[in-house]
Amino acid sequence: MKVSVLLGVCALFLSGASGADRDECVMGGDSVTLNTDVKTNQNDRIKWFYGDTRIAQITGDLICTDVECNEDTERFRYRLKLDHQTGSLTIRNFRKSDAGEYKLQIRSSSSSSVKNFSVSVCDVPAADREEVTKSVKEGESVTLDPAVGRIAYNVMTWYFNEFLIAEITGDQSKICTDVECKERFRDRLKLDHQTGSLTIMNTRTTDSGEYTLQIRSSSFSIHRRRHRSITITSVKSFIVSVVDSSLFSGAVAGIVLAVLSVAAVAAAVGAVIYCCKKKKKKVRKPCRGAQMRHTI
Repeated sequence: MKVSVLLGVCALFLSGASGADRDECVMGGDSVTLNTDVKTNQNDRIKWFYGDTRIAQITGDLICTDVECNEDTERFRYRLKLDHQTGSLTIRNFRKSDAGEYKLQIRSSSSSSVKNFSVSVCDVPAADREEVTKSVKEGESVTLDPAVGRIAYNVMTWYFNEFLIAEITGDQSKICTDVECKERFRDRLKLDHQTGSLTIMNTRTTDSGEYTLQIRSSSFSIHRRRHRSITITSVKSFIVSVVDSSLFSGAVAGIVLAVLSVAAVAAAVGAVIYCCKKKKKKVRKPCRGAQMRHTI
């Protein structure tokens, strides 16, 4: 298997001149936490914005996120989590469309502060991906096997069209922690903890699409503040096509009919050849008999 090595680090913490602004890069489907680096109290009022749209807020003991804060905003439905102690915001199952500018406002009775976060998606170049195509009949199972041995310190993460669906970290594994994933697959996914392979059971046509496996190694470093750096070591993509069972049966019937037709034609040709050979033999016999009488 071709191994794709990404030299860049996919979680960057860069301090601006003020020490407040940060640029962060996250892999599609992963979670990212925007840290406030402060401990709040009940008198603080914390607001998070995506662009100019408020997406989360803490006021005393009250917390609201996306849809609760703004009825017209459903971009982050079920994917935001607020830490009530620090005000830090976690965005789960990060998508390309989530990239952009995030702003944090903290206001208390005596002071106020603003922090800006620029979050982008770290993508792996298409040339660095290994792609496998699989086709399966609807209702059957298909196994996506990365064909690599699992190493204890590796993190293996499966995505379906950029949505996180399964992950193995050390001795722990989890499948479909996201509401959307649970609704789509409904206990039809199975992980092999030893190989990292993913099996989709009772496949449906809606399961067709790109399944991506990311194999990562984790490391920690400390510089003023503790942060985690994640480096991509391997990426493998599976393009799965689930064929409608009725269409599949029709295709099989067509193939069988074609094979039978060819066999029938071959049999007819064989019969004609046999008859011709037999007729030639009957014609030659009198000739040999006549020649013998003439000799006598």
